[in-house]
Amino acid sequence: MDARSHDDFAQRLTAVASDTEALLEQLLSDPPLPGELARPPRLLAAMRHAALGGGKRLRPFLAVESTALFGAGRAGALLAGASLECVHCYSLVHDDLPAMDNDDLRRGRPTAHKAFDEATAILAGDALLTLAFDILARTEVHSDPQVRSALVLDLARGAGLGGMVGGQMLDLAAEGRFEAKRALTQDEILTLQAMKTGALIRYACRAGALLGRADAKAFEALDRYGIAIGKAFQIADDLLDVEGDTATLGKAAGKDAAAGKATLVSILGIAGAHKRLDELIAEAEDVLAPFGAKADTLKFAARFIAARKS
Repeated sequence: MDARSHDDFAQRLTAVASDTEALLEQLLSDPPLPGELARPPRLLAAMRHAALGGGKRLRPFLAVESTALFGAGRAGALLAGASLECVHCYSLVHDDLPAMDNDDLRRGRPTAHKAFDEATAILAGDALLTLAFDILARTEVHSDPQVRSALVLDLARGAGLGGMVGGQMLDLAAEGRFEAKRALTQDEILTLQAMKTGALIRYACRAGALLGRADAKAFEALDRYGIAIGKAFQIADDLLDVEGDTATLGKAAGKDAAAGKATLVSILGIAGAHKRLDELIAEAEDVLAPFGAKADTLKFAARFIAARKS
C-alpha cells in the first residue's frame, strides 16, 4: 500500500467512524419515539456508555464501502452500519459480564457492568439489540421494503442462534463451562470463530450488496470477501492477545491463553497463524478483482485488519 493510498483509506475510515458516532449520538439522544412511552435515563446512559466514544467502527465502514461499489446511497448505508454497530456493542456488553468473560476494561474504559451494574448492563445490551432492528426497519435505510426486510433477516441470522450468539455458546462450551473440557479440532475452532466473530463482519459486506441490489455474482464475491476477512480478523485478534499489551489493546491482554481458549494460534503456532493470515488477505483481494479499482478501499481494509494493533 503506497502512502497516498494509505492516507486515503485512513481518511475514509475516519470519516465513517465520525459519521457513525454522530448518528449513534443522535439515535441515543432522541426523545421518545412513536410507540415509546419513556426512555429511562439510567438505561439510556448505559447504552450511550456502551456505544459511544470508542472503536474504529470497522463494521459500519465495511457496510458503507461495500454499498459504494454499487453507487447506492451513503445515508442508508450509514444507518445500516449504525444498526450493525448497535448489535456489536450489545454483544460486547454481554460478553464482558461476570457470567461470560468477566472483563473490567473495554476500549480503555470500565465495562458497562462496572460503570453501572450488572442488571443495567444486561438491559442496555437488550435495548441496543432491539434498537438495531428499529433502525433497519426505517424507510430512510432504503425506499424498497423488500430490501429492508432482507437486511433485517440477514442481520437476525448473523447475530442469532446460528451466528454470533450461537458462536458465543460454543465458546463457553469450549471453555468447559457445561461439560468436561476437551481440545477442539481445527474445524471446530473455525466454525466457532466464523459464528462468534465472522458472522457480523460477513453481514456488513452482504448488507452493502443488499443495499446496492447486487446481482448474484457480485453478491457472492462480497460474501466470500466477508468470510475471508472475518477469519482474518479473528486470527489477528488471537495474535494480538499473545503479542499485544493491555495499554495498546484497551482491554486485558493474554486472557485467551490464561483461560485456555481454543484458537488457531494454539494449533498453528504464531508463525503458522501469521502465514494463514497472509493467505486470507490474498484470498480477500482476489475475490474483489472483478470490481477493479472501485474495490481498492476494501482491499486496503483487508490489509488493515491483518496489521491492526488494537
